[in-house]
Amino acid sequence: MKLLQIARVGVALIGWSLALSVWALGERPLRLIVPAPPGGTMDIVARVLGQQMSIDIGRPVIVENRPGAGGAIGLQAMLQAAPDGNTIVLAASNVLAETPQVMKMPFDPLKDVLPIASVARSGVVLVTAASYPAKDFQGLIAQLKTRKGKSSFASYSPGTVSQYAGLILNDRVGLDMQHVGYPGSPPALQDLLGGQIDIMFDGMVTSMPLIKAGKLRPHAFTGKSRSRYLPDVPTTTELGYPDLQFRGWVGFIGSSKLPPDALAKLHAIIAKAAQAPAVQQKLIDASLEPELSVDTPALLSETKALSERNAAIVKKFNIQAN
Repeated sequence: MKLLQIARVGVALIGWSLALSVWALGERPLRLIVPAPPGGTMDIVARVLGQQMSIDIGRPVIVENRPGAGGAIGLQAMLQAAPDGNTIVLAASNVLAETPQVMKMPFDPLKDVLPIASVARSGVVLVTAASYPAKDFQGLIAQLKTRKGKSSFASYSPGTVSQYAGLILNDRVGLDMQHVGYPGSPPALQDLLGGQIDIMFDGMVTSMPLIKAGKLRPHAFTGKSRSRYLPDVPTTTELGYPDLQFRGWVGFIGSSKLPPDALAKLHAIIAKAAQAPAVQQKLIDASLEPELSVDTPALLSETKALSERNAAIVKKFNIQAN
């Protein structure tokens, strides 16, 4: 069995090397579009991966920021380019599975685009200000019940899992909390710290620095298993809320018209770059969970399932974008 496994790995490495050498013969830069502003998590991840990819293939990798419209502007720019693999997008799965539920896109996010590969997973954590009276999840629910009709929860944007999770908890426990939507996590967390908001389901990437600084208290993690960064924090499944599971992928997206050979080359490039120690460390520094997958059909199936789940939540709670 071990010999067979070694042989398979050897064949895979030979295939990757051939794909990389063929790709390196091209002269055009690889264009990597990030549908987010410079300086954010996706931008940082894209530049680290882009730098490593450039080293591996011997070609420039140009990171291009195209923020706006929930990721639609960046994805549309990619779709307007030739579907030859020279223009791809780096983003989180929410641009395909969340935003389209509340915002009309100029393309079909499940037919016109394709998840090429994922390099990491991102989780969502339920947080309060460290000064909030509740010390754990059970205490938090008890505290919120004493403030029924007066408490509130923030989201980093309407129509995202940050809002979905708050609405589901609100509904399950009967808390009658008011939803307050914000244009991003930073202003929402600022009001949470200031006491204007009671709770928030936020991404690990933005909450972890404040958790480490002792300014936020984590009460629950929305993954199937506990986060490597918060091993003492229970999951929502452990706490009796299995429907409160929100964990997305971060990775590369391309046109559904990509030829098989171009897709194979991209798989090789991404796999090699994502496993570089410097890239792995940068993902960890950003509180992402490194997890490489070049199984495009599986990622597409997962994204479709997430989209269907999210569509049902949006319909149930009549969620609308601002």
